[in-house]
Amino acid sequence: MSPHRRSLRFWSGAVTAALALTVTTVGQASAADVNNARNAGFESGLSDWTCSAGSGTTVSSPVHSGTAALQATPAGQDNARCAQTVRVKPDSTYTLGAWVRGGYAYLGVTGTGTTDVSTWTPDSSSWKQLSTTFTTGSSTTSVTVYTHGWYGQAAYYADDVSVFGPDGGGTGPGPTIPSAPGGLNVSGTTSSSVSLAWNAVSGATGYTVYRDGTKVTAVSGTSATVTGLAASTSYSFQVTATNGAGESPKSAAVTGTTNKPSGPGPALPKHAVTGYWQNFDNGATVQKLADVQAQYDIIAVAFADATSTPGAVTFNLDSAGLGGYTVDQFKADIRAKQAAGKKVIVSVGGERGTVAVNDAASAANFANSVYSVMQTYGFDGVDIDLENGLNATYMTQALRSLSAKAGSSLIITMAPQTIDMQSTSNSYFQTALNIKDILTVVNMQYYNSGSMLGCDGKVYSQGSVDFLTALACIQLENGLAPSQVGLGLPASTRGAGSGYVSPTVVNNALDCLAKGTGCGSFKPPRTYPGLRGAMTWSTNWDATAGNAWSNAVGPHVHGLP
Repeated sequence: MSPHRRSLRFWSGAVTAALALTVTTVGQASAADVNNARNAGFESGLSDWTCSAGSGTTVSSPVHSGTAALQATPAGQDNARCAQTVRVKPDSTYTLGAWVRGGYAYLGVTGTGTTDVSTWTPDSSSWKQLSTTFTTGSSTTSVTVYTHGWYGQAAYYADDVSVFGPDGGGTGPGPTIPSAPGGLNVSGTTSSSVSLAWNAVSGATGYTVYRDGTKVTAVSGTSATVTGLAASTSYSFQVTATNGAGESPKSAAVTGTTNKPSGPGPALPKHAVTGYWQNFDNGATVQKLADVQAQYDIIAVAFADATSTPGAVTFNLDSAGLGGYTVDQFKADIRAKQAAGKKVIVSVGGERGTVAVNDAASAANFANSVYSVMQTYGFDGVDIDLENGLNATYMTQALRSLSAKAGSSLIITMAPQTIDMQSTSNSYFQTALNIKDILTVVNMQYYNSGSMLGCDGKVYSQGSVDFLTALACIQLENGLAPSQVGLGLPASTRGAGSGYVSPTVVNNALDCLAKGTGCGSFKPPRTYPGLRGAMTWSTNWDATAGNAWSNAVGPHVHGLP
């Protein structure tokens, strides 16, 4: 190890001791104080900031307020230091603050002319405020404020940096924290969305919308539509105003209630169980659709078949493999399931699926052919289970075209592999976010997987509560509504090559995410009571194992808050 790279444990202890001497109690800012930091919320990219070795960039998620935040990544001998020169007045006291999360994060100031100070926090999966004070010397007119991470640690995020105190001159007075928005009202509803509007706030550069206390979106205007909601369900909404100085208090709450479903049949329940039904015999119990266990709310028929036309699919019932099951019987069973309140959809893909949608023509072929299959058999929608990759641009185009044909009752589910949902830059994740307003649920496959990163940046291995909760957290904290997230697991040890967990582990993970109980070592940053539920491969393997999975997980999902 280089002599310049002392151990993190020793360095942290030294810093802790030093901070005990340098950090003072932060008092309230006076009415005349301003935030002297420029581009404090990184809404203008890295303007006014300089980051070492190209370590910094701005991101749209996660953010503490507004629409952007700093992400800086240590590498090698670089600790990802981002700094700004701030104008100050001599012989004055200032309060330095910032909100941080992610890896180890440090906040400090140099060039004060008195005692330079800093503060820090270890890695955190949620936003945490750092704050300290400093006094300028008799001839000090500028200081350098900075953030940085630590060698070999994960990227850190910073937002809403503030240097509150007397106006140092700079380029004019800095912004002050805006007041809470007034006039929040529900301007429209559908079966899956609530539209909101509110009054503009002087000095605000953006607004943050909260649903049931959880941040769901950030916008620059005075209206927003929150999507991905359950039908016939009431939600509480609040809004805050933001600018470079920080975030206002929350507005008064309003309640929005989604409509009853406009399509045929009842709406999905708030918490739903999805099961794949096998249109083939692979050693699992052969079922007719009528045999599918009653606990399943969404039945995904596996699978549609590719045709010789790029992007197009068809469906062929395996009558011979299913003991002479006829198309007429199959269609009648679909109608019976729908009459019982179930949704029956056709799944496209699977391990051996060869459907490719990679240009405008294949996107149109996909939409047209899936809609034709839906009309022929009476399917309620489509499941995207393309395990050999997809093109986010053209799959988005295809699904939006299908939605325009099928209407608002269309069910769209997705079953990506774990690697597909590690980052919002992955094409599966991009597609899910692109169609968030029409997406029903993403049931990621938490099986047949290697070790993966959780939302806290730590590595988890399949087969545990932590693997389920820490990976689900990535989706829940990066754009998907809780109602659009489900946990996909095999119904038995024979249902997958690896990754089977007992129904008790599945239920513990659901409780951890929805209620904050039953967690392992990973604790989510918040609870998600609107979590959609769980999925399994398959109803057939479930039947082979005596329905142990659906008998245990089904009632548990339906009993979530």
